This record gives sequence, structure tokens and C-alpha cells, in this order.
Amino acid sequence: MLLEQERGTDLHGEEFVASVIRDLETSALNEKEKALFRFVDKVNSRSAEISSEDTQPLYAVGWDDEVIYYAITVCALFNFYNRWVDASGVHALSDEAHRQNAKRSASAGYVRK
Repeated sequence: MLLEQERGTDLHGEEFVASVIRDLETSALNEKEKALFRFVDKVNSRSAEISSEDTQPLYAVGWDDEVIYYAITVCALFNFYNRWVDASGVHALSDEAHRQNAKRSASAGYVRK
């Protein structure tokens, strides 16, 4: 909550998410978070080009190997899920269904108990 007050933005709102999607560099994310998103973007679009040089900015802002591993894993899994959904003909969720799922994940996490 303090972070939100310092930035003057609601970090859980749709406008915040839209601002990150629209332009990472001008969004309210801090530099540490932006560095991770830049890395994930490269993992997503040019993974074959990833080298140890790409992780240096992450270490410089305080991320560690475990975070980098999980970032790569989450990106890879979402790519897998998207390709599976596209190829299998599963119907896309509506915007409202995505909003409801996001609210549930925000409050309860991704793991269903």
C-alpha cells in the first residue's frame, strides 16, 4: 500500500496494467521490475539469443538466479498454454471472464486448494 501511495497509482487497477502493456518504460513500475519485464520480453520473442549478458542487468538491480529461473519458466509455460489453446480450438475467454479470474488470482493466488 505504501508503494502505491508513493507512486500515486493503484497497482492493482486495470489502468495500471494497461499502462505497463502500453509502454513499459513510462509505466509506474520501478526500475527493478522494468528490468525483469525487459528480460521476459526477450525470453518471449528472442529466446535463442539469450546469453549471460542478458542476466547482468537483473543481477545489477537485485534479482537472483531463482527469480530469473521462475521468470523464464512462467514465460515458457504461458507460451505453451497459448499455443495449446490456439491449436486445440479452445474458445477464448471474454474480457469479463479474464477480469474475474484476475481478481480471484489476486486474492487467492494461482493455486486452487
